Amino acid sequence: MLREVVKRGGKRFVLVEESELRRLEHSAAKASGDIDEPALPPFPPADQKGRRPALAFARVSIARSIVEERRAAGLTQQELARLAGVRQETICRLESGKHSPTVRTVAKIDRVLQAALKKKGAKARGRR
Repeated sequence: MLREVVKRGGKRFVLVEESELRRLEHSAAKASGDIDEPALPPFPPADQKGRRPALAFARVSIARSIVEERRAAGLTQQELARLAGVRQETICRLESGKHSPTVRTVAKIDRVLQAALKKKGAKARGRR
C-alpha cells in the first residue's frame, strides 16, 4: 500500500486512506482491550448419534466464515456493509448464525471480502 509523506512545520506526516486509519484505530483499540470481539457463533449441539441439524449448521458455518474473513481483512461490520451495499444490521444478523442469507447477499459480501483480503495480501479460505 502506498503512503504519501508530507512535511508541515518541520514535521513529517504520513497520509493513509481513511479506511486504513479506521482499521488501525480499531486494531489499536482491540489490542488495548477497549474493544472485545464477540466469540464466533457456536455450532448447534449434536444429537445422540452425533448428527447436527443441517440448516442450523450451514448458517453457523457461513456466519463463522464471514466473521473470520472480515476480521482477517481488518473490516468492521459497518465497513463491510457499506462496501457490500447491504445494511449493517444484515451483517450483524448473518454473523450471529441465526439467519439464512440469500445467495445474492452472500455473493456481495464474498466479493468485498475477497477483494479486501487480496488487497491486504491475506489468504482467503476456500469456502465457496
